[in-house]
This record gives sequence, C-alpha cells and structure tokens, in this order.
Amino acid sequence: MTLRQFEYALAVAEAGSATAAAELLRVAQPSVSQQIRGLERELGVALFARTPTGLVPTAVGRAFLRDAEVAVRTARRAKATARAGADEREGELVVAAQMGLGTRQLPGALSAVRRRFPRLEITVFEEANPAELKRLARRGAVDLGLVGGPCEDGRYEGHHLGDEEFVAVLGPEQARLAADRVELRDVAREPWIRFDHGSALDGVLRDVLRDNELSPTTVARVSQTATALRWAAHGLGVTLVPASAVPPGFEHLARPVVPGISMPTVAAVRPGAGPAEMTLLEILRQETWHYPGFPGNRPGVLTTG
Repeated sequence: MTLRQFEYALAVAEAGSATAAAELLRVAQPSVSQQIRGLERELGVALFARTPTGLVPTAVGRAFLRDAEVAVRTARRAKATARAGADEREGELVVAAQMGLGTRQLPGALSAVRRRFPRLEITVFEEANPAELKRLARRGAVDLGLVGGPCEDGRYEGHHLGDEEFVAVLGPEQARLAADRVELRDVAREPWIRFDHGSALDGVLRDVLRDNELSPTTVARVSQTATALRWAAHGLGVTLVPASAVPPGFEHLARPVVPGISMPTVAAVRPGAGPAEMTLLEILRQETWHYPGFPGNRPGVLTTG
C-alpha cells in the first residue's frame, strides 16, 4: 500500500466516483480506477460498493478510510516539519474545535495564520461530540484543539484562553420584554431547542438544569448552533449557546442568565508544536472570550467543565 493509494481512496470517497476524483486530483480517470482496484486486491476486501449513483464506501471501507486519512495527514505534517527546518512554512494545519467554541475568534485568527504562512493548508473540524474530538486526538489527527474544560490528554498541553460565557437566545417578543439578564428559572418555563444527545453543549445544559432542579419541555434537538439560533429567532423556543457563537444581527435576542454559566476555553497543543500552531495559539490568547456587549463574568458565576 502507498500514500498515493490512500489519497486516491479518500478522493473517491469525497467525490463519489473515480471520474470526479480524477478531476480533484488532476490525474487521468483510469489511473484512479487502477489504484483503487489494486488496493482492494491487496487488502482482499471491497472498499467501495458500486451503486447506480456512484461509489459508496462499504462498512469496511469507512473504517479503512478513517485510518487512511490519519496516515495522509501524518505524512503531510512530517513533510511540513522537514521543510520548516528550511524555513519553508507549508503543509497542513489541522484544527479541531468543540462545537460553539471559537465561532467568533477562529476565523480571524486562522486568516492571520494564512497571511503569515501563505503556503499552509488549514483544515478545521467542528465536533459536537467530545468523544469524537478525543478519538481524533488519539489518532494524531489534530495539531490544535479548542475544548471546554481541562485538557485531559497527556499527549497535549492545555493553554487556558479565557472563560466563555453562555447566553440564552430568546424569540423576538420575549427579547423585547426581557431584562439585561434573565433568570434561568423563568426561561426554563419556555419550550427549549436543545442539542443532540452526547454533545458537549447539551451536556452543559443538562448539568445546569439538573443542578437547578429544572425540567423544561424540549421542542426540538439540533446538531448545529446556527440552526438553534435561527429557530429561536423565529420564536420556536429558547436555546443556550456560548456567547461567541451569537453572530452579528442576533445580539438583541441574547441574554446572560442568572445564575451565570461559563466554561473555560482551552487550547490543546502538542508539545514541541511547529511555528504555525504556536502562531495560532498566540493569536487566540489575544482574543476576547466574552462577547463584547454582554457583561463579563461576575462573582458567583457557575463554571462548568
């Protein structure tokens, strides 16, 4: 097996056909088909099912592709490390963020890194499930991770960036009548838009509701903060998100809650990280981690994590 075969298999999985993968890779289609057939022959398994709509990874193929992706990223990182010694900053920087954290801070920080290292390829994963973040870290697929709470993986060093305050997002009519800060007990009487079971954001809300002996009605569960915000803005229910996840135009719907809720935001970086990772870390350290326009955390704030 070769890295080229891994790259071809990943391209086929992304594009859905050998022809489309060849266009992505800028190679001839027969070359892609030949490499995939050779790889399947060597492994003795079918990595893709041939369907009327294209090539779809089999169950075995999906497992193989996860490891192939790690292998390709590791090879690119090794290449970047070697070239960094010659002052050629290129390769790939992989960033993983717990969903909702760094929504406002990451885009500008990553743009600044790209300006400094224009030949660098940056890949960002936003993960709702902490278990998936841990899996990516264990497999060596992450250069820098943004997590809520302490860094518990001994292969990474944790750097506290700040404390992310959580806010309730209300419907327009509720927001018009609401005070600058709203009582959690009061908004808990409303229907709630919650996040998928097992996600970090739903874990925060679950713990807060339990600690305050509240049992609101769940009207919907979603997988993305943007969806929760849009649905709340249409009056479907109340949701709870990190303050930095509130985009421009929605600030008037957001209110800090009493008792306050915050989560430490931590950057997890491998010891001996390269110049790109350290540059990103330093930029993130200079960011503000409570939303401008919302009051900062006060004594008595409940900290999760």
